[in-house]
Amino acid sequence: MRVLPLKSASDSLAAGEIVKEHLAGDGLIAYPTETVYGLGSRANAEGLKRLAALKGRPPKKPFLLLVNGRTMAEDYGLTFNPAAVAMVAEFWPGPLTLVLRGGEGRLPDGLRGPEGGIAVRWTSNEAVAALITFLGEPITSTSANIPGGPTAPGIGAIHKTFRDAVDRGYLLVLDGGVLGNVPPSTLVDCTTTEPKLIREGAIPRAELRSRVGSYAP
Repeated sequence: MRVLPLKSASDSLAAGEIVKEHLAGDGLIAYPTETVYGLGSRANAEGLKRLAALKGRPPKKPFLLLVNGRTMAEDYGLTFNPAAVAMVAEFWPGPLTLVLRGGEGRLPDGLRGPEGGIAVRWTSNEAVAALITFLGEPITSTSANIPGGPTAPGIGAIHKTFRDAVDRGYLLVLDGGVLGNVPPSTLVDCTTTEPKLIREGAIPRAELRSRVGSYAP
């Protein structure tokens, strides 16, 4: 199993060229986030197709996008309404995923959910954020498990679940150590004027409301 350490920003710089070349060759990566380990690809149609096949996920169920800040999201055409702007100012980087309008012609439609938006997050995992900065483009993200299976707290679970892909070098593993028992990110739909809470995760609704008031769902 080929494993690269990814526990710090310096690890990201050391691994950056290898990861960039691997992704450019249509490979996939497994990596830590601030919640659970994720699987990812380049944010293009072929990457999404390969990621769905690896995970055994229905192709019409979208993945989310990880960026290194609001500027990168806007560079890819995503738009922030006032509620999104307020929540980003308080909770990014962090375990808050926002569903945003925009991205037409810049991001694949396979990322777009039934509400017409794309789910995006600026991860607070500094090593992954630094890696995205090095790559100069966002990466896709989905939990490193098969649908309905347990999430991966470390790379041992990834190798067990995706042994063939790892052993063939198709899935490059980035080792951020064993992660704590953290809930998934909170998911808020910001495609309409009034934000909607889709999933209450690491950030409770009460905290959203206490910090951004009427802009919270």
